[in-house]
Amino acid sequence: MRLTSQLGDRLARRGFLVGAGAVGTGAALGAGALLVGGGTARAAVPPRPDLMTAALGTPLDRIPGAVADAKARSARSGKRPGPAVTRAVRAAKELKPFRDPLPVPRVLRGRGGALTVSMREARLRLHSQLPPTRLWTYEGTHVGPTIEAQRGRRLRIAWENDLKGDFPVPAVRVPFAYDPDLPLMWDRPGREGAPARGDVAALPPWTVVHLHGAVTGGGNDGWAENAILPGAAQLAEYPNKQSAAGLWYHDHAMHITHLNVMTGLGSGAYLIRDEEEKRLRLPSGEREIPLVVFDRNLDLDGDGEFTGDLLYKGIVVADDPYTLVRPFTGPFSMVNGVIWPYLDVAAGWYRFRALNAANNRPYLLKILDEDGKELPPEAFLVIGTDAGLLPKPDPVTGGIPLTPGERADLLVDFSRLRGQRLRLVNALPEPGARADLMQFRVESRADHGDFAPPKRLSPSFTPTSPAAAAAAPERLVIVTPVYPKDPELWEMEEVDAPKGDLPLDGIVQFEEADGTVRTFKRVAATFTDPVRFTVAAGSTERWRFLSLEKSAGAYPHPMHLHSVAFQGISRDVYDVSDFTFFEQDGGYGAGTSKPLKRLKAGELTAAERGRKDVIRLAPAELVTVAVRFEAPSGRFMHHCHIYEHEDMMMMRPFVVQPKAVMDLAPHGRTGQHGGHGAP
Repeated sequence: MRLTSQLGDRLARRGFLVGAGAVGTGAALGAGALLVGGGTARAAVPPRPDLMTAALGTPLDRIPGAVADAKARSARSGKRPGPAVTRAVRAAKELKPFRDPLPVPRVLRGRGGALTVSMREARLRLHSQLPPTRLWTYEGTHVGPTIEAQRGRRLRIAWENDLKGDFPVPAVRVPFAYDPDLPLMWDRPGREGAPARGDVAALPPWTVVHLHGAVTGGGNDGWAENAILPGAAQLAEYPNKQSAAGLWYHDHAMHITHLNVMTGLGSGAYLIRDEEEKRLRLPSGEREIPLVVFDRNLDLDGDGEFTGDLLYKGIVVADDPYTLVRPFTGPFSMVNGVIWPYLDVAAGWYRFRALNAANNRPYLLKILDEDGKELPPEAFLVIGTDAGLLPKPDPVTGGIPLTPGERADLLVDFSRLRGQRLRLVNALPEPGARADLMQFRVESRADHGDFAPPKRLSPSFTPTSPAAAAAAPERLVIVTPVYPKDPELWEMEEVDAPKGDLPLDGIVQFEEADGTVRTFKRVAATFTDPVRFTVAAGSTERWRFLSLEKSAGAYPHPMHLHSVAFQGISRDVYDVSDFTFFEQDGGYGAGTSKPLKRLKAGELTAAERGRKDVIRLAPAELVTVAVRFEAPSGRFMHHCHIYEHEDMMMMRPFVVQPKAVMDLAPHGRTGQHGGHGAP
């Protein structure tokens, strides 16, 4: 591909951390093709290399071209896996599952409406076969304490930064190579000979806490740039004027969230209780347990022995025209901060508050008995999702899908499995070193509890009808593929169809379910662009997320809005092959060469029709949600919850204001109506 020298110089300096949901095969045009846009013939970009789909989470057995590519690259380099790789593979196999009990975080409750949580260093064992690991933690535990709050009772938290010392997690970048006889590089521990990155080692303890899912004012939301250094405290007030729900807190520091969460600042539960939940008499106390799931990698010394240190290992899958690094996935799954633990359970009902706190990895949670069979649906129920209880229990058939940031409130009946050892697994392809997450050891004696799952859970939940959503102001957010540019989050406004030929940079046309063709233009694409979405406090809007990724095997984008709850309205599947990139002066342009065709309606799960704050956006999907802006006013963010993606600016601000204030905005430049033709 011919690049202008200006473009080549710019790209040569770039090295973003990107990947999942970003790359795919099947580019519509080859290297020699011409695109005509606005009357000017321009060169299209070459097809995207098959090898780059490895950055998405697409299993390599689905992309034989990528395997051939990787073998050729390895042959050209003349490098064969050395003894360090062999030792790394052996070390991973020698780490035994189900050796350590599941830690259950202690519970904190505010006194007089106030609480202090300290971020401090600790040394903890992540597995009994490992040396202690140096971590930055909330209150000294790898998964922070569970904070309990009552609906309608304000809680003020001082998040104190008492951290010290150098950044505790070394980071490396390793060029991708493939060997069919070895686990994939991201599923092997150790540095593979790569030097530690000095830019990461120099990071200070700069942190900010975001209470994910909290309906609170902008000043208390944990704005990514309002991070603090040691010796300071972040003061936040949470009104808790929302339904009973399983929220969670985590670091959200600008540019470095993907690294800070690795240190141990990745998660802690925050449970809001209310009378509606209390009346259900759900399992509680020792039978209500958070299950915080994420994956990590471990460092090795020169002899192939575990050092105890965590390791941020980035796999470079492309270096032309810029460095492309797969967002982090690692070989070792953890639950509540321990690798492959076990839990002794009675032969009765339990309530588990599951959370995917991984950087990038999606999970499909299944519980398997000793014969490898799934629990019967009547013994495994979803009763709630991100932001609260469902109207009624939903029996689990086929597992619980969770992308990063999503939660599931679960009921499990162990009574019919007395004396068995069950496994919680990730049933998706390439789950890491093993599919197992943890083991349940069920007591042999009968449990004589009298709990029965309620048939009705949340009478207060009033869903938004599709008709009401269709009449609400609309927002459109587009996620672009990565190649040949970094993936971007585009905010769009509806316009009249342009005159002349397409594609034009930033112009996207697509077909609605009724056949209507609509035209949108890009109005913002980076975090530093001016605010384009200003929302009236108390209003309901219809937000739509469209993925232009072509590779069907890619990891989904988990789309998240701060300080609101929303409800899934529809999911539609599109042919996105007519979204194309082309060379233009100073860089690349991108747009549709003709309207994207709607192929079919997709499916929403029962959880996605409930209260949510994260929703899965798979390749070539248009997902529509109804959003209720019940929070106090302020500036908030929406973004992809893959940490590497938000850190590379797939994150945009939006503002909530009283409508009376918006009506006085000069020149009407508040963006309140969400698009062309809105009331």
